[in-house]
Amino acid sequence: MAGFDIDAALRWARLDPRRPLERRPDADLPLVTAADVAGSPLLLDTCVYIHQLQGRLPELIAQLIEVRQINHSSIALQELLHTVGVLNPADARTQAAVAAIRTLVQAMPDHRLFTPDADVLGRAALLAGILCRLQGYGRDGRLRALMDATLFLQAHKLGLTVLTANLRDFDYLQQLMPTGRVLFYR
Repeated sequence: MAGFDIDAALRWARLDPRRPLERRPDADLPLVTAADVAGSPLLLDTCVYIHQLQGRLPELIAQLIEVRQINHSSIALQELLHTVGVLNPADARTQAAVAAIRTLVQAMPDHRLFTPDADVLGRAALLAGILCRLQGYGRDGRLRALMDATLFLQAHKLGLTVLTANLRDFDYLQQLMPTGRVLFYR
């Protein structure tokens, strides 16, 4: 496969701790503070968009998004559009939800929307597989782990910081690959 070196990925996978991970205490995580409003460019996890659509985005996070350079991933785009597909067309709320997601997606500038390459996709599959095995993720957690690992490695390759409220999974990913940058919020 062009752009993907399986031998390099397998060497990289030797970082596998072969034991379940424990989520670190909040005090050990890089949780957003007022001092973090200015800083490096961000790649948004899907939960950020969802919280924004639901009106549940903390004020500090809204400020951070206003100040920092924001980048988007086709992974988050997939997850948002998957939601559109899952919504029941007969439900009275669906039309408003789809309209809100449409507006959100249309606001993503093309030059800030990135698609993972073969290297990121291959390594993310490997990393997600390790995470699923270590943590005993069932069927429901496997796809989520793959999407999260892809977003995490995409941000790493682009030199971006992931902004997320998903403390558990991204903490595990950061433990497996400490050079990845994540900024958490509640």
